[in-house]
Amino acid sequence: MKKHYKVLPQIILSIFLIILSISMLVPLLNIFAKSLSDPKASAAMSGLRIIPKNIDLINFKIVFNHPVLVKSIINSLYVTIIGTLINVSFTCLAAYALTRPNLTLKRPLMVFLIIMMLFDPGLIPEYLVVKDIGLMGSRWSVILITSVNVYYLVILMRFFEAVPKDIIEAGTIDGLGHLGMLWKIIMPLAKSGVATITMFYAVIRWNEYFKASIYILDETKTVLQVILRQFVVLGDTVKLIGQQNVFNYNELAKVDYGGLKAATIVVAVIPILCIYPIVLKYYANDVFAGSVKE
Repeated sequence: MKKHYKVLPQIILSIFLIILSISMLVPLLNIFAKSLSDPKASAAMSGLRIIPKNIDLINFKIVFNHPVLVKSIINSLYVTIIGTLINVSFTCLAAYALTRPNLTLKRPLMVFLIIMMLFDPGLIPEYLVVKDIGLMGSRWSVILITSVNVYYLVILMRFFEAVPKDIIEAGTIDGLGHLGMLWKIIMPLAKSGVATITMFYAVIRWNEYFKASIYILDETKTVLQVILRQFVVLGDTVKLIGQQNVFNYNELAKVDYGGLKAATIVVAVIPILCIYPIVLKYYANDVFAGSVKE
């Protein structure tokens, strides 16, 4: 009887999680199906249909032939890759420094960082700083903002603090400096934590649109999410279709706006989804197993 009491809650929890997963997957698969369906059929598709109907790639042809949209994808990739590298590098350096036991003024520094995390100085001072240093209209105005997220820094500090002291002492005896210690010992043993904040930073960078819409007014330099909001949220699909010169009138006349929006969403979502399988392989229950023998 005791086994039944243990198994039943697990079954209920599994059923709940399966239902929850389906409720999240069906809308995504429905958007994907609409983007691949014939425009004449996609307009009548229900929200539960997950199989494309009469596959037609006209929506993706329109999206990838739009000059501004293609440039915005390149800009988003640039901002995401360079911005994430800067974020992870600075966060790792800061986490390593703040977890050293002999760091001078460690407590005041942590108090300062926590205050900065809790009390955001606001958008206006940030805007004035960006303007004064001449970054307005540049992609670097988005990249250099929030180079270190204090919340993610604290998370990474917990991973760095979990590295056994015996391994750090062994590295010191072998003559490793601080950068060598961080690169060769701390980061490899805390790779699950590094992978976690990398994923967090990459998602934030890819989904950035608010500050990009303020600091980057040139459509050729802006990011994908700004253009996506213009098409999907504001419904400005007329501009998207109006700039096409590679299709004849009959092809453009049959376009379904719902399918076109779905194709734009798919283009924006797929790159960031590709990150998750790469990151998940670094998650391990016992990352330090076998590293130290007492």
